[in-house]
Amino acid sequence: MSSRYLAAGVDIDRGDLFVRLIGKTARSTYRPEVLSGIGGFAAHFRLATDRYREPILVSCTDGVGTKLKIAIECGQPGGIGTDLVAMCVNDLACSGAEPLFFLDYLATGTLRPPFHARVIEGIAAACKTVGCALVGGETAEMPGVYQGDDFDLAGFAVGIVERKELIDGSGIRPGHTIVGVASTGFHSNGYSLLRKLCADHGLSWNTQLPDTDQTIGEALLSPTALYSPLVQALVARHRIAGIAHITGGGLTANIPRILPAGCQALIDWSHWELPPAMAYFAKLGGLSDDELRTVFNCGVGLVLVVPAADAEKSCGSCRKHGFHAISIGTIGSMDPAGPQIVFL
Repeated sequence: MSSRYLAAGVDIDRGDLFVRLIGKTARSTYRPEVLSGIGGFAAHFRLATDRYREPILVSCTDGVGTKLKIAIECGQPGGIGTDLVAMCVNDLACSGAEPLFFLDYLATGTLRPPFHARVIEGIAAACKTVGCALVGGETAEMPGVYQGDDFDLAGFAVGIVERKELIDGSGIRPGHTIVGVASTGFHSNGYSLLRKLCADHGLSWNTQLPDTDQTIGEALLSPTALYSPLVQALVARHRIAGIAHITGGGLTANIPRILPAGCQALIDWSHWELPPAMAYFAKLGGLSDDELRTVFNCGVGLVLVVPAADAEKSCGSCRKHGFHAISIGTIGSMDPAGPQIVFL
């Protein structure tokens, strides 16, 4: 390779080693529809149109925000791969879509093949959990843009759903029940605030989180829940009118995204308690309820809107698949001048 390019900070041989390290990992996620993946200029995926009358492709992209900084500082990059996949396929699930394939983008100042391969291993493990093929991606070595151990991640997912089964919230009506499915922690949102609170109060990632058996670092690195398999099971058995993934903007911003005109979400804030870690940081930062509901998921990672008669059965199905779920509110008629979400 060019010695001058190496002197500039880019090691092509190191990049080739990284591709070899992750190739087998990626191939372990392949579905039968994958025709070609890692190593070419593009991945090829055969669409199984025989399974659909009117197939709709659904796509999304996302990242994991500044949760990355904590993973880097704790030397725990594996779980962040789960976060990346979850943030994308959970968004696909809001349309009722089955995830088909996933691509990642990793950029860093200096590529460290064994270390960064652990990120890809986390991505691949999550892809296998949700039945999604990791078909390719991009690794960029960018000295001068990223400093030290810093790196960034982005993910891209494509899914499929039958047109008549597409979930877009248009079927939501007054009288429907709002079901909250539990989160597994902060997921991947609000970390800039969490990091600032820790810095302002002199807390390290090894500080014990009060009244728990976790350190702060362990609590904040809890991987985002993978809701896609749950949603696939639910839509096969229940009538689901709308699904909201509670990400940036919290409950306040994400639930209204699926509400049709004339509908209002009435959330009973007393139906559940904040998870211990969120309660701790809320007290530490003196956060109001409004701030909490706008920044964090508050323990509710996914919201389902279902006919009232299906609410308890839907909650039961969630529990059978390992997720705690309860009714947290109802859909009401909205005054044209009123807000689309109200906390009672």
